[in-house]
Amino acid sequence: MDAAALDRLADSIHHAGRQLTLVITGGGTESIGWLLRVPGGSRSLLEAVVPYSSAALTNYLGAQPEQYCSEATSRVMAMAAFERARRLAPESATLLAAVGCTASLMSDRPKRGAHRAHVAWQTAGLTASASLELVKGARTRKEEERLVAELVLCAAAEGVGVPAPWDSLELVEQERIERRACRAPEEWQALLLGTRQTAREHDERHRSGLVVFPGAFHPRHTGHRQMAEVAERLTGQGAQHEISIANVDKPTLDYLEMEARQAQFGGDEPVWFTRAPRFIDKAKVFPGATFVVGADTIERIAALRYYDGDAAARDAAIGELAAAGARFLVFGRTVEGRFQGLADMSLPPALLSLCQEVPAEMFRQDISSTELRRRSADESDRN
Repeated sequence: MDAAALDRLADSIHHAGRQLTLVITGGGTESIGWLLRVPGGSRSLLEAVVPYSSAALTNYLGAQPEQYCSEATSRVMAMAAFERARRLAPESATLLAAVGCTASLMSDRPKRGAHRAHVAWQTAGLTASASLELVKGARTRKEEERLVAELVLCAAAEGVGVPAPWDSLELVEQERIERRACRAPEEWQALLLGTRQTAREHDERHRSGLVVFPGAFHPRHTGHRQMAEVAERLTGQGAQHEISIANVDKPTLDYLEMEARQAQFGGDEPVWFTRAPRFIDKAKVFPGATFVVGADTIERIAALRYYDGDAAARDAAIGELAAAGARFLVFGRTVEGRFQGLADMSLPPALLSLCQEVPAEMFRQDISSTELRRRSADESDRN
């Protein structure tokens, strides 16, 4: 795009009647300057942040991303920026847009990986992304930076609801922009904005006395399926899977991520999305529930580090769980070939009294979602 076209695009963003936050790392920062060189920036731009180092990006997100330059990380950045926008303009949630961009461009030393850019935009009703792998050697660093800045401005335009000139981007023959989007149903939007605490595809009225299997399911694996099957045999009830979009130590899930995680379950496997990151929150959402958990999870509930070392606070939290009628069906683990169950854990008696152990002969599974994601990332790097 020429300078006049970029000026017109920036002007249309300023006059869209929405407010915007940007977070950019690795490339594309020229977009900030372009927005501010056109009059009207104070009308549309709430904040622009450039956490350029790995440490700065980790600090901004509140957790270390699995990869610093990926489509998923651009979405996490956009969601973090959207939540920041909500804090800056709390009365304007439905009129906010956020853009996250992460890029790996030409450097002063050769790069083994591809030159690439991922940009995502988040609104109250939409998560979307655009990814571009640049042909190495086709441009100077300055030209790569300009192209990525134009990508960011197109994403910003999409976010605020004005036409984005994607076709005007000057790509070489082998380059293609890969785009994804998920427009959220109303109940997901309400969940993100905090006006409701649960969202389920089917009937939500009955939330008492359920068997609830909470987890990230990122991804769902054979161990998860086996745990659900065993829980159903032991309780005589169907397992209800629960995914909290808000987490204590992880970024909030976006709509594309919610869509992907829900797609792992069959139509006869109920999935609840909630805003219940802690078990105290889950127990309030699902009174009288039996929660299906692993040994690591039940130990975290008892760990004083989650209560700032305050045993009284920990015991009070366990008391709240008991008062809500919460129970725990606990699956043990195998460490160095030896099965560890409740008897091997140092749990407070009050918490132990809420637990039922799954017999070792009914379940042994040592795979983890974290390990599966690591293997997938390693395979991607090799390819």
